[in-house]
Amino acid sequence: MNKVRCAIYTRKSSEEGLEQDFNSLHAQREACAAYVLSQASEGWSALPEVYDDGGISGGTLERPALKRLLDDIAAGKIDIVVVYKVDRLTRSLLDFSKLVEVFDKAGVSFVSITQSFNTTTSMGRLTLNMLLSFAQFEREVTAERIRDKIAASKARGMWMGGTPPLGYRPDGRSLAVVDNDAALVRDIFARYRACGNVRMVAEELATEGVFAPVRHTSQGRTFGGVRFSRGQIYKHLSNPIYVGEIHHRGTAYNGQHEGIIERQLWDEVQDMLAGNLQGERTGTRIRSPSLLAGLIVDDEGESLVATHACKGKIRYRYYVSKALQHDAAASSADGMRIPAKELEGAVVARLAEALDDPLALLASTGTPLDPTELRTAIAKAEALARSTRNKDRGLVRSLVSRVTIHPRQTRIELRASPLLKMLGVHDHIPAGETIELVSVVRLTRTGLAMRLVQANGKAAVARGPDPALIRLLLKARSWWSRLATGEIDIATLAREEQVNDSWMTRVVRLNFLAPEIVEAILNGEQPARLTADSLALISPLPIAWREQREAVAAL
Repeated sequence: MNKVRCAIYTRKSSEEGLEQDFNSLHAQREACAAYVLSQASEGWSALPEVYDDGGISGGTLERPALKRLLDDIAAGKIDIVVVYKVDRLTRSLLDFSKLVEVFDKAGVSFVSITQSFNTTTSMGRLTLNMLLSFAQFEREVTAERIRDKIAASKARGMWMGGTPPLGYRPDGRSLAVVDNDAALVRDIFARYRACGNVRMVAEELATEGVFAPVRHTSQGRTFGGVRFSRGQIYKHLSNPIYVGEIHHRGTAYNGQHEGIIERQLWDEVQDMLAGNLQGERTGTRIRSPSLLAGLIVDDEGESLVATHACKGKIRYRYYVSKALQHDAAASSADGMRIPAKELEGAVVARLAEALDDPLALLASTGTPLDPTELRTAIAKAEALARSTRNKDRGLVRSLVSRVTIHPRQTRIELRASPLLKMLGVHDHIPAGETIELVSVVRLTRTGLAMRLVQANGKAAVARGPDPALIRLLLKARSWWSRLATGEIDIATLAREEQVNDSWMTRVVRLNFLAPEIVEAILNGEQPARLTADSLALISPLPIAWREQREAVAAL
C-alpha cells in the first residue's frame, strides 16, 4: 500500500483568542488529524510540519505558512492538503483557482474534511467553485454592512475611531476637548489667518520652540514631540472636526463633540486655503514652475506668456510677448523674450530687499507705526524675506500683483492688504491697494533673447563664471607662453593648433587684458553681453587698461 503524505493547513482571520492554550488553530488541526487517521487504511498519514496562519485574512495569499506549504508542494513533499473548511485556504475564487492550478501541476489533491471535496473530479471542482462564490458573496455583504454602519453612525455625529485630532481625546463614541492642545490648535488657526502661509506658520512655531505635543495611541505607540511639518499644519487647518462637524463622503453632519474653532475663523481660513490651493497644484505639476506666470506685462500693458523650450533633458524657461508666442512669423523686434530665471531672480531680490527694511515698507502703505506692533512686524518681515529669497511660490504670488517691464527699469506692484496681514498689522487700512517697488534693471539684447542687466551692465542675477570665457583666457596664456620663448612663430603655432593666424593674434592679445576685467570674468561678474566671441572680436584691443575697460563696458 502506497503511503499518502497529508499536510494539514489551518488559518484564523483575527488574533482574538490566539493567546489561549487551546485555540481555533488547535481545534482545526485536531479535527483534520482525526480525519487523516480515519483514512489510515488508505495509507494516509499526517506530516509533522505545522502550517498555521493565525491572525491573517483569507483575502490574501501573502501568508507565511501558506508559502511554506506551497514550497513543500513544489519540492514534492506532499500528496494531499487537508483543511477544516475551504475558506481556511482562501476566500477568493480567483486565488483558489491559482492554488488548484499549483496543486494540479504537482499532482497534489485537496480535501476539506467538513465539506467532503475531492478536487481530482470535475464534480468536486464545480462544488468548490460554488461554495467559494458564496464565501466571497458573504464577505462582500459583510463589508457592505460595515460601510453602512459607519455611514449611519457618522450621520448621527459619532466618532468612529482612529487617532483623534490634536485637541481631542476619545470619549466613547465622541471626543472630549483637551484644553492645552485645543489652545495650540486655536493658535495655529490664528497664525494662519494673520499670514496666510502654511510654511510661515510652521517656521514661526519651530522658531518659538512650539512642537507637536507627545501623545499615545490606543496600542501604546508614542508620537509627537517634534516640530510641525507643513503637511500637519495643513491637515489641522482643513479638519472639519475642529468646527464641530463629522464629514462622510462629502456630506457634513453635526458632531456629538464640541467644536474648538469658531465658525467665522473656520470660514476665513478655508477661503484662504482654497485661494492658495490652485496655485500650489499647478506649481507642483512641473519641476520648475514659472513663478510669475500671468503677472508680467510690458510697458504698453501687453502680457508676457510663460513658456519653455527643452534641449535634451534641460528645460529653458522664458517670458515671451504674445506677438512672439502666437505669431511664428513675427520678428524679435516685435516683442520680448526674457529668460525666466533672470526676471524672477530680479523680482525676488527686489522684494526681499524691501522686506529687509520693514519700516520703509510700512511707511509706503501710509500705516502709522505703532511701537507695540513694530517688533512683531520686524520679526515677521525677516521671515518673509527669508522665504522670498527661497522663492516660496505661494508667498511671492500672494504679494506680487503685477510686474511691468520698462526699457530701463522693472516696476513691481505689491498687494498692500495681504502684506500688512503678513506683517501682523491687522487693524490698519492701507492708503492704497498696491505698493510699487522699482528694480533698476534694464533690457539689453544678446543674440535672439533679451537680457536683464543692472545699470553697470552686469547681469541682473549672478550666473557664475562663464566656462567659454575662462577657456579663452587660458588659451591666450598658453599660446603666449610658447611664443614668448622665441622658439616658434605665430604661423607655425597656428598650423599646429589648427587655427588661422588672424584668430591666434586676436586671442594672444587677451593675455594683456586689464586685471579688473580678468578678475570679473573669473568671478562671473562681467557685463552680461561680454562673451568669448565678443571679447575676441574687440578690434583693435586698446593697449591702455583704462581704454580696455571702456571698450568692454561699451559692449
